Amino acid sequence: MTEPRIFTSAEALRAAVGEELGPSGWLEVDQRRIDLFAEATGDHQWIHVDPARAAAGPFGTTIAHGYLTLSLLPSFVPMLLRVENVRMGINYGVNKVRFPAPVPAGSRLRARARIAEVAETEGGVQVTAVVTVEREGGDRPVCVAESVSRYLWA
Repeated sequence: MTEPRIFTSAEALRAAVGEELGPSGWLEVDQRRIDLFAEATGDHQWIHVDPARAAAGPFGTTIAHGYLTLSLLPSFVPMLLRVENVRMGINYGVNKVRFPAPVPAGSRLRARARIAEVAETEGGVQVTAVVTVEREGGDRPVCVAESVSRYLWA
C-alpha cells in the first residue's frame, strides 16, 4: 500500500491529471459484509446470501453484489488521494461503471485510481477519477468506475 497523495490546491490536482495513484490497502469482502449489504438494500438474491445454493451455482460460492463493490469506493479513494484545505468534498456521482469479474465471498480487494479530468466548478473543482478495483489473485478488475467528486474551497 502506498500513502495517499495529498493535494492542497486546484493547480496540484490539474498537474496530476493522467497520474496513477495507488494501490490502496486490502479490504476483505466476507459473507457478513455481503449479508449486511443485502439487508440494507433489500437485494437478497440467492447468489449473494445463500451459501448452500450458491455452492452449486456458476461461481461455486456466494458473490458480492456489484453495487456493494461500487459502494467501497468511499473507503478506497481516501487511501489513494486526499484533498486538503477545502471547505468540503462531496461525491457528485459516477459517469460509467462496469463489473468485469465477480467478487467471491472472502475475497480481498484493493484499488488504484487515475485522475482523468479536473474542471472548474462554482467554488472549487470537479475531479473525475477512473478507479479500478482488483481482487487478490484475480486476472481481471472487479469494478472500473469513473468517480466524480467536487472539492469546494472556503
